[in-house]
Amino acid sequence: MFFVLQNVVRSIQEQEGQRSRCTVTSPHCVRTVGNSVYFVSTKCPNATTCHSFHTSSRSANKQDFYGVLGVSRTATQKDIKKAYYQLAKKYHPDTSPDDPDAKEKFAKLAEAYEVLSDEVKRKQYDTYGAAGFDPNRAGQNQQQYYRTGGTSIDPEELFRKIFGEFTGGMHFGNMHNMFEQRPEFVMELSFSEAAKGVSKELSVNIEDDCPRCEGKGSEPGTKVSQCSYCNGTGMETLNTGPFMMRSTCRRCGGKGSIIITACIMCRGSGQTKKRQTVTVPVPAGVENGQTVRMSVGSREILITFRVQRSPVFRRDGLNIHSDVFISIAQAILGGTATGQGLYETISMVIPPSCQPDQVIRLQGKGIRRMNSYSYGDHYVHIKIRVPKKLTRRQRSLLLTYAEEETDVQGTVTGVSPSAGGGSSTSGSGSKSRSSEERQDKQQQQEEEKEEGGFFSKLKKLFS
Repeated sequence: MFFVLQNVVRSIQEQEGQRSRCTVTSPHCVRTVGNSVYFVSTKCPNATTCHSFHTSSRSANKQDFYGVLGVSRTATQKDIKKAYYQLAKKYHPDTSPDDPDAKEKFAKLAEAYEVLSDEVKRKQYDTYGAAGFDPNRAGQNQQQYYRTGGTSIDPEELFRKIFGEFTGGMHFGNMHNMFEQRPEFVMELSFSEAAKGVSKELSVNIEDDCPRCEGKGSEPGTKVSQCSYCNGTGMETLNTGPFMMRSTCRRCGGKGSIIITACIMCRGSGQTKKRQTVTVPVPAGVENGQTVRMSVGSREILITFRVQRSPVFRRDGLNIHSDVFISIAQAILGGTATGQGLYETISMVIPPSCQPDQVIRLQGKGIRRMNSYSYGDHYVHIKIRVPKKLTRRQRSLLLTYAEEETDVQGTVTGVSPSAGGGSSTSGSGSKSRSSEERQDKQQQQEEEKEEGGFFSKLKKLFS
């Protein structure tokens, strides 16, 4: 055997281009473990020059723990744990019963996480790679020990531990609830209900614990027998090639017991479907399409909100927008205006020379932030209402005003240009103006320009 091992070592050295300075003089210097050949430094007469060789398969050499978890080599411990948790949920035997490779993938995830979650093991793995890395002997400097793979921890136990961390200490016995498909329901909300919050009733058809057997599945007063398949533990041990793992018992479904006399109401399932009305507390600020979880009995349901459009408001996050119409006189001279607010009637000050689509901000009058006391803002967009009909007096006043305009681009109906470049009312004839009147008008125009072109702004409203 010793000479055979010497030939194996010599062959490996030639293939890898390695030259060992160690001269093996004793069979005690050589040991074999599975596919591996290594030298024990305590017996080797030339311990400082002793080398180890690995003869594992090519597939083992290519194993990449970082690739198994889908993380980079610079990933933090937090990223590694999160990646393991997400993939372990995906490939857990209870969530992928139709995937024949799920159990093996689940075990490989545990092996990768066991190595990369430990800084010492991770450093050794980064140095020597996955070819024969032994997590159980990481950190031992006496020998460099190599093997073909496997993990020293039960994949199911590892997932129990990480599951508890991610679910805030939830007991693993309730893990099957996480894998179950939660019933989904849709609730219609008005814009006001979604913005301000409301308690609203919803009728649901849902499976809940049987009221007769209280979810046990057995007829009241009868006994259950211990499952002989898992000896009452609810877990069975599975052999998946090089991996050993525990999974939910397929016979008792993880309950650890077998029903002898089934409940006559639920026929042993422990669940009955019934229609019930639940009150849903809708928090203020929910958005269209948002989904919340709610407990109904021993089950959890998902409720998706469908928010209707508002004929008045437009939502932008926590802010709302609406339009307020004012008259021409309000736009020119200023004043106050009222409009519909989210919580009450709003009042605002209209500044003089207010322009179309000018925006007025009402701070703190928007939507309340969920689970907070802060509010968004209400933005009011000013719209100027142009009258469709005028009285004879209103028309006469507007024509008089139009005669005073000097910067009209085009014409005004009912007003014709005067010889002096101004305007005159149609049908009134041309009237000569005195030198004094023209000087007064010129002075008035100069004053208007100094005031920022007040009448020119009014003209734009009609153009």
